[in-house]
Formats: sequence, C-alpha cells, structure tokens
Amino acid sequence: MDHASMTDIAHDGTSRQHGRTDALIRVSKESHREKNDVALAPAQHESLGHQRRTQTFDYIWRSGVAGGIAGCAAKSVVAPLDRVKILFQASNPLFAKYTGSWFGVATAMKDIYGHEGVYGLYRGHSATLLRIFPYAGIKFLAYEQIRAVIIPRRSHETPMRRLLSGSLAGVTSVFFTYPLELIRVRLAFETKREAHSSLSQICRQIYHEQPVSAATSQASKVSGVADVAAITAQAVTPRTGIVNFYRGFAPTLIGMLPYAGMSFLTHDTMGDLMRHPSVAQYTTLPRKKNHPPGKPVPLRSWAELCAGGVAGLISQTASYPLEVIRRRMQVGGAVGDGRRLRIGETAAMIFRERGISGFFIGLTIGYAKVIPMVAVSFYTYERMKLLFGI
Repeated sequence: MDHASMTDIAHDGTSRQHGRTDALIRVSKESHREKNDVALAPAQHESLGHQRRTQTFDYIWRSGVAGGIAGCAAKSVVAPLDRVKILFQASNPLFAKYTGSWFGVATAMKDIYGHEGVYGLYRGHSATLLRIFPYAGIKFLAYEQIRAVIIPRRSHETPMRRLLSGSLAGVTSVFFTYPLELIRVRLAFETKREAHSSLSQICRQIYHEQPVSAATSQASKVSGVADVAAITAQAVTPRTGIVNFYRGFAPTLIGMLPYAGMSFLTHDTMGDLMRHPSVAQYTTLPRKKNHPPGKPVPLRSWAELCAGGVAGLISQTASYPLEVIRRRMQVGGAVGDGRRLRIGETAAMIFRERGISGFFIGLTIGYAKVIPMVAVSFYTYERMKLLFGI
C-alpha cells in the first residue's frame, strides 16, 4: 500500500513536471511570436496609417495648396528664361539669329528688355501663374493620392511604381490645365514689334482660328488604309472653338509621361540616397515631436534643392524633343498657313529645317530653367507640407 502510494506520488510529480515544461514551451513560443509581431507591426501600421491620412479631405486640400504655391514660386524664379526659351523653340523670326549659344540667350534677354522693359521678360507670366497654381496643385495632389494606391506599403516601393505614379499625376494635371498653357505660349510668342494682344484678344483669336483644309491635297499623296483613316478623322474634327485650345495636346501627354514620371522617380530616389544612414547626419533635419508618423525625415535645404535639381536635369533630358514638337504645334495658328499638323508631320518639318539638333534647340536654356525651377518647386512643396503639418 505504501509502495503503491509512493509510485502514484512519483507518477503525479512527473506528470506535473511535464505539464509545467509544456506550459513553459508554449509561453516561450507565444512570446517569440509576439516579439516578431511587435517588430513587424510598427512599419506596417505606420504605412497603413499614412495611407489613410493622405486620403482625408484635410490632407487633400493642404497638399493641393502646397503644390500650387510651390509651382508659382518656381515659375516666378525662371520666368525670363522661359520667355526666351519659347521664342527659340517656336522659331520666332526676330530671335532666330540668337539661338545656339549662351551669348545669344543673354543678347535676346537684353533685346527684349530694351524694347519692352522688365514687363517684356515677364510677358505671359500672369497667364503662367493662372495656369501653374492649379497645374502644380493638381500634380502634387494627384501624386500623393495615386502613390498611396499604387504603393500602399514600403514593401511595394519600387522604381517602376514611382515612375508610374509620377506619370499618371502629370497626365492628370495637364489634362485640366492645358488651355491655359496654350494661351501663355501665345502671349510669350508675341513681341512688341509685331503685335501686342491682350489676354482676351488672344483667347478670341485662338477660338476663331480657321485652319486651312488640306484633306483634299493630302488624299492624292497618301497610300494605305491608315493614312486615309487619319485624314478622314482630321476632316471631321471640329475646326474652330474649344478644340483649338488643345493644339499640341497629344505630344504634351506623351511628353508628360517621361517628364513627370522621371521627375518624381529621381526626386524620391535622391531623397532615399540623402537619407542613407552614412550621410543622414549631414543631410537631414532633426525629427520634430509632431512629425507625422510614416513620413520620411525632412532634408536640409541644400540637400532638398540638390535632389530637386537632379530630378529636373534628368526629366528635362528625357522629354525635351517632345516639348519642342509641342511648342511648334501650339503656335501653328500664329505662324505658317494655320494648318493643324500631326505629331509626325511636325517632327518631319523640324528635322528638315535643322536635322536632329532641331529637337534640342534651347536645351541649354532648358537646363538653366528647369534645374532651378524643379529644385525650388520640390523644396517649396516639402517646406509647405511641414508648415501645414502633413
């Protein structure tokens, strides 16, 4: 009896010991899982929280206003160079002799200043500001919203997704603001020695322009179903009215894909490089207590301007030939016979006139304009976001 009791007691002790061991193992496993969850959770929660914040009305209007102010600041810095660049790109007869050198740029600006004063260097700038505020506002707003959908988490952050987000944002903004861009180009293309039209006169002129019909003369030269279909479509296209405000819209859309896409991609990539732990102490600002969670730490002024400048350099190079084609199409009603030219016809005309170099006329001015413009644009936008607390 005593032997059996001792056996039972030993058996019970062994069972309890095994039970305690199993419990400890389960607790250890659960604790290990909790630690892993804690390690993974902050990045996921921050990313999801930031995505939800970007989709609130408060974030949308603040990012839109910040983008609009950034665009106006950037355009005001480079307005004189922009005026000269348009005159060069559109082959204005009075300024063709100045193309091809920095000395020509300076001489052209001096000539404009001598005939029209300071106002001449900023001719068309009022229309620029009218266009750029909604354009830049929509572009930055759209980028934030599209990016939140295409890149919902840090694990989805890839160059292709960044490029796609920027391209779609650029296309969205240009669709809504293109007519104002056309008016600005027309105002900048005029010189005081030729004419001096007001904003309303330019609008009426564009609206009532009657393109020369060339369908009949072209029909005898074309071969193939595609060419005939293109000419037929051109023949039935409205020849006056609102459609005139979208001259050169197709190459603008095509050009915006590499320009806006490469601009945002390069800026974000440069931002990542500037925030690398090896250089972060020199390039980043201290994180404030009210800094939004999930948002990268802000860059110092020089680093932000550098990132924006590199973005401007690369995006300008990628899209410049299409920009030249677009300018020529935009002023088609102000020079020549007024006939609407398709993208291919405009490109062929530029090639006949100047060869390959014709697609890069004014590129040096483009660099001098775009690099500081994009740098100021991104810098102002990021600082306005800090000011608005987004």
